[in-house]
Amino acid sequence: MESGPAIFAGVVFVLFGGGLLVWTAARLRHRESVAQGVSPIASAAVASAVGVVALALGAWCLTRL
Repeated sequence: MESGPAIFAGVVFVLFGGGLLVWTAARLRHRESVAQGVSPIASAAVASAVGVVALALGAWCLTRL
């Protein structure tokens, strides 16, 4: 009964983290800024870190089934 919300949260975190990492990589590959008005290196680092944390959190949620 409690596994439904854990599965939903895990899938949401994994999709968000994966999407953010793919989007960040696509922006960097085209040599475009990740965030407007911010240092390109800092914005790419922060976006990548948030994506990895979201993937880790999603994996953690899915292992708690």
